[in-house]
Amino acid sequence: MRATVIHAPHDVRVEEVPDPAVQHPTDAVVRVLRACICGSDLWAYRGVAARVPGQRIGHEFLGLVEEAGPGVRGFAAGDLVVAPFVWSDGTCEYCADGLTTSCPQGGFWGSVGSDGGQGEAVRVPFADGTLVKLPADAASDDHLLTALLALSDVMGTGHHAALGAGVRPGSTVAVVGDGAVGLCGVLAARRLGAERIIALGRHRARTDIALTFGATDIVAVRGDEAVAAVRELTGGQGAHAVIEAVGTEQSMATAVAVTRDGGAIGYVGVPHGSGTGLDLSDMFDRNISLRGGVAPVRTYIPELLADVLDGTIDPSPVFDRTVALDEVPDGYRAMDERTALKVLVK
Repeated sequence: MRATVIHAPHDVRVEEVPDPAVQHPTDAVVRVLRACICGSDLWAYRGVAARVPGQRIGHEFLGLVEEAGPGVRGFAAGDLVVAPFVWSDGTCEYCADGLTTSCPQGGFWGSVGSDGGQGEAVRVPFADGTLVKLPADAASDDHLLTALLALSDVMGTGHHAALGAGVRPGSTVAVVGDGAVGLCGVLAARRLGAERIIALGRHRARTDIALTFGATDIVAVRGDEAVAAVRELTGGQGAHAVIEAVGTEQSMATAVAVTRDGGAIGYVGVPHGSGTGLDLSDMFDRNISLRGGVAPVRTYIPELLADVLDGTIDPSPVFDRTVALDEVPDGYRAMDERTALKVLVK
């Protein structure tokens, strides 16, 4: 089969690789219908996150089950499924607590020795604990498939950030970051009943999506100017809940500065470039809470799936460019150059 492989920074190729096969009774093989490129993939592409030359890449996909191992109980060949970006056994204490990303037998797609999502097929360990079945008729609905693909990562991650920030009905929310996760954080905050949502971003095409998703205000500046603007919009107090969806030292400093005393930050931006860390004394003095981390999206998919299917939420606008599998390297270049927000792979 063909799959995306990373050899070095800025060197992503689509190559022939061995076909996946059931190796354990609990495995399934999924033929990929839709995949995408994630902003976190860019850290490997840019050389910030180390990868072994020849390693697979990509962690978001949905598709059809081609084969299920003899130990798989919940799926059969032909089922349409979506996979979260981490596989998990579904039986350990962490999975029972909903923290599927801490499953001792879990792992990330594209890790050494595993298939990546940006390929024609994927071997899925612990299929019963990992995959979520989708309605069969969704396979013929291109728009719905695109919306459902967002459940594999960005929609669930935005939801995780909103929960970490303590978004509740009537609250004021600030979202730091105008990437796909930040935009899904806007959508998640609206879904949870936020009254005011302030989106921080300087790219018009992205902030237009934020407005579509429920943002009430746009702050199109950075740093101290952004902090002053949010403070002005909130009567000098700041936001009750702040979503941090970038992961840099500057973005976290901005998040702390725009949080109302007694508020909370939900952080889901993959940390990078953070040299001096947080000013804990400022957070201590102002009673600011910090919650977040790797989103256990497998736990959130069933709840969010229902809302996608009934039209309550539609995260599909975050995909603003579509490529074929052979064009994936072009998709990486487009996202790296910020000419694309999030690239869909058909």
